[in-house]
Amino acid sequence: MTKGRLEAFSDGVMAIIITIMVLEMKVPHGAEFSDLEPLLPVFLSYLLSFVYIGIYWNNHHHMLHATNHVTGGILWANLHLLFWLSLIPFVTGWMGENHFAATPMALYGVVLLIAAIAYFILQNRILKSQGPDSRLAAAIGSDLKGKVSPVCYAAAIPAAYWHPWISGGLYVLVALMWLIPDRRIERALATNQG
Repeated sequence: MTKGRLEAFSDGVMAIIITIMVLEMKVPHGAEFSDLEPLLPVFLSYLLSFVYIGIYWNNHHHMLHATNHVTGGILWANLHLLFWLSLIPFVTGWMGENHFAATPMALYGVVLLIAAIAYFILQNRILKSQGPDSRLAAAIGSDLKGKVSPVCYAAAIPAAYWHPWISGGLYVLVALMWLIPDRRIERALATNQG
């Protein structure tokens, strides 16, 4: 399989994930702005998850752009990542419908943590396949954000039972950290082409 097919398949799965999440937002039966108020938790959980899927899509795209070829191990590692990302609509819906209660907030963190681990596994499978002197290895460097994110998720899981808003704050913090454009791979590719 070519990396283009892998990227197209992954793009399709992520697009379906976003579509499933938006379908969870039910249209209110009234025509007043006040009728939207009960949907606010559902909308906020959707917004956070939409940002997370967007972050994964963006980073996945850049990582595959720096990849020369795809192996069977990479295919399985990619499916592993997509499996955990496909659970985000479920935990998003549960979290929103229950107004950010402790257990749904904790499970959201579990899914984010395992998705981060799955992304790390995929990245390492690609690095192993491409070699230590690859463009991707040079681009990743120390990967501080990749190391801090799982720590925040792991802290947010038990924090949900102490105060769910602390765990929500940690999820937002990680999302904001990743929203700052990460140009490592773009710079590495430009350096190799120049």
